[in-house]
Amino acid sequence: MRGVAVGAGVAGLVWVATSVGSDSAPGSQATTPPVSGMKLVAYGGCADMVADLRAHAARNVGIGGVTPPGVTYASAGGVTAQSAATPSASPAYSPTNDYVPGADEPDLVKTDGDRLITVERGVLRVVDARTEQVTTRLLLSAAPQTWGASNLLVEGDRALVIVSASGMLTPGGGGAALSGLGAPTPGGYPGPIDNGTRYVLVDLSGQPRVLGTFTPSGSYVDARLVGSTVRLVVRSQPEIVVPQSSGQVDAKTQLARARAAVQRAPATAWLPEYQVRDADGHTSSRTAACRDVSHPADYTGTSMLTVYSIDLNAGLADVSPVSLAADGDTVYATTTSLYIASNPQWWLQPVLERGADGRPIMPKLPPQHTEIHRFDISAPGPARYVASGVVPGRLLNQYSLSEYDGYLRVATTSGYALADEPGQSSAESTSSSSVFVLRADRLTKVSEVDGLGGGQRIYSVRFIGPVGYVVTFQQMDPLYTLDLRDPTAPRVAGAVELTGYSSYLYPVSETTLIGVGEDATTQGRPIGLQMSLFDVGNPSHPLRIAHLVKTNLQSGAEWDPHAFLYWPQTGAAVLPVSTWQSGQFRASALVLRVGGSQIAIRGSVTQPSTSRYGQAGIMRSVVIGDDLWTVSDDGLMVSDLSTLGRRAWILYH
Repeated sequence: MRGVAVGAGVAGLVWVATSVGSDSAPGSQATTPPVSGMKLVAYGGCADMVADLRAHAARNVGIGGVTPPGVTYASAGGVTAQSAATPSASPAYSPTNDYVPGADEPDLVKTDGDRLITVERGVLRVVDARTEQVTTRLLLSAAPQTWGASNLLVEGDRALVIVSASGMLTPGGGGAALSGLGAPTPGGYPGPIDNGTRYVLVDLSGQPRVLGTFTPSGSYVDARLVGSTVRLVVRSQPEIVVPQSSGQVDAKTQLARARAAVQRAPATAWLPEYQVRDADGHTSSRTAACRDVSHPADYTGTSMLTVYSIDLNAGLADVSPVSLAADGDTVYATTTSLYIASNPQWWLQPVLERGADGRPIMPKLPPQHTEIHRFDISAPGPARYVASGVVPGRLLNQYSLSEYDGYLRVATTSGYALADEPGQSSAESTSSSSVFVLRADRLTKVSEVDGLGGGQRIYSVRFIGPVGYVVTFQQMDPLYTLDLRDPTAPRVAGAVELTGYSSYLYPVSETTLIGVGEDATTQGRPIGLQMSLFDVGNPSHPLRIAHLVKTNLQSGAEWDPHAFLYWPQTGAAVLPVSTWQSGQFRASALVLRVGGSQIAIRGSVTQPSTSRYGQAGIMRSVVIGDDLWTVSDDGLMVSDLSTLGRRAWILYH
């Protein structure tokens, strides 16, 4: 990951603002811009690009004691660098729990019904679903990794494996969220946090082999696979070294030196770079062209987003990058559109302080707005820019976005829930939520529904055709149903208020939703995992018709939709659960039966313990024919879907 390199021993820290579209320093109380559309502008050439980037970046260099995430420091001597449709082939199987059919999302396991493909700690394994035997074990690193994370995308006999050397792969639509604004929320870390990510292209036909490795500069944000083309989104920052000073330097002098370093920086400090290594080990380095970089009217000059288009069938010889001088951390895609959105203040953790009289002292907070950029990905080749827009507030995750019938619906929360502790009174809170309807071709506002969950924030969103569902929470959980049939006049159709919250919503049918989340006391204190079944057949009167609570349990499905499995053929819902009891980590896959107006526990699947600390944590469940496969870091277990009895245990070596 690139960053502004700063010498040690400086009196103050040099930071680079990462808030897109604002030259205000953190802590200023600027006005949130209205909903509007904008156009990206292509640079006239490299000279034009570097002059403009220098000017914008220099304005966003300052002195501060807090470093926005993503900015790295170095000494002066160097630089720190809806589920997819199931094919007709037999047996039937469950694909990745994708948000949009046909826009496949990276995950740690994939299947086509005949084989199961997993990646764990840099090792790719192919398992024959019929014989339940590992047929291939392919090491993607010089040695097995003891730490790191991997995901993959598969089309036919080609796989692109996303391998992180350290940290975690947590795209904006998928991992656990840290908010600091109350209780932990679902929705994913709203920004890239991993370093050293490589993308390995593997041929799975015959004896699987590595065809090449793609290594871009920057941090992995997210990816989508449509057809055979992967759209990979990477975020990078300028690589600028501020000379180290001997002795202490006052803030004014250090600021001047930092700005001077920015003004001297060449175009290559900003241009994304990438390396391609072929099957024979030959490596070529490439840099994105200036003509492929665009920018909005206002931007910081401190971040670059690049969309790499990779045709898995064509290989890595013709990777097509398109870049924009903007920030982004949330990716949402359909089969024809790719959206990249920014949450510039996701890292902010406001603290409610009180004066001597006990009255709250409201902190000064930066403006909150989300920029959204849309690209056309309906054809192979480079993504084509369409439009950009900005809305007030911040997104939860990719489920906050939905393109439908020529419009983009966007759900955001503005303000902050400034309770002293999670679940306490939010009388001093400033937060509320809205749903904006934008024209997809221009990303200009058509209408909005506001005032959702006063004093609360969004915990989950689901758009299904012309209907939207929004859950907000602080002490109670209103589930709102939104009538979006008329894009010019959206409205709240109904609501049901409950204790606890749903952090993930899954449509079982046109009239039924499953909610996965936490139950809570009437004061808002979470007490354990809950499953809810909602009847939304009448949007004016949504009802919870079934409720299951397991105190002291948590599930990865609360924040990672890929961990949730629903198998409509039998009405089975499977989700991993875990708890810590008597010094032992206990984990299993909880299997439920969802039908009619009931949620019932059918049983659980537990993998063998391989350490003194307890069972391996199950992360995924997959159905192939009559088998239920569970996936953990330790191995794969095959169980009978009907009886849940063990059929096979495949231990990773």
